[in-house]
Amino acid sequence: MVIVHILKRVYQMSDAEAEGLLKIAADSVSFGVYAVRKENQIQMLNIKCESRTQLKAEIRAWKMQGYKVYSNGL
Repeated sequence: MVIVHILKRVYQMSDAEAEGLLKIAADSVSFGVYAVRKENQIQMLNIKCESRTQLKAEIRAWKMQGYKVYSNGL
């Protein structure tokens, strides 16, 4: 089971449902970070970036905190 945080709401779902949600979220953000994952928790984001440098900095910041980053654009 995975705990998914979307805005201020918290949902519990299976791994397969969470992977499906990540695929849908990937379509909504064409260039940026759409989710981060740590252990069994996923936090849905909608961080849109203007440049590759900004995107790399955003990814680096989340990875330094121990998250796996889901992003588009690199």
